[in-house]
Amino acid sequence: MGWSRDLVRTVWRALSKEVKQLVGTDQYGNKYYYIPAYKNWRGQVIREKRIIEAVNKSEVDYEIGNIPTEWEAWIRKTRKTPPTMEEILKNEKYREDIKIKSKEFYEKEKLLSKESNELLAPPVETQIKGHASAPYFGKDEPSEDPTSTGKTFQPGSWMPQDSKKKHNQ
Repeated sequence: MGWSRDLVRTVWRALSKEVKQLVGTDQYGNKYYYIPAYKNWRGQVIREKRIIEAVNKSEVDYEIGNIPTEWEAWIRKTRKTPPTMEEILKNEKYREDIKIKSKEFYEKEKLLSKESNELLAPPVETQIKGHASAPYFGKDEPSEDPTSTGKTFQPGSWMPQDSKKKHNQ
């Protein structure tokens, strides 16, 4: 099945004037190609393409991390120039350094938190009795009867009547 797909691709590229230019390869063996914009046999302008020819041709073999992030950025056109091998290796070393530093920081914070837990008193638990802006803050429950102290009026709690009762019986 693979050889027939390659044959059809080759014939299609020959007829469509599609020319692949090898741009580079990565440390995993993946090959990256650039196909410039061209006009097909019908006169339509076909936009430029950036494609990858993966080492593992089946989708089942693909795993995250098989394509370096620099090459993925080039494929998705978020960067204009293809990455160099030196740039990829430099960024990989930087990522490893960050992992080591974050691990050291985590271990240091773990030790400091153990020491500080011994020195600090346990937190006090507070009881929440409603919001301070609530009209019945500090009271047990709202009263059923309305209350008034001159300038302030507090309506009482209200329950609607049963709607199943018929108004005109």
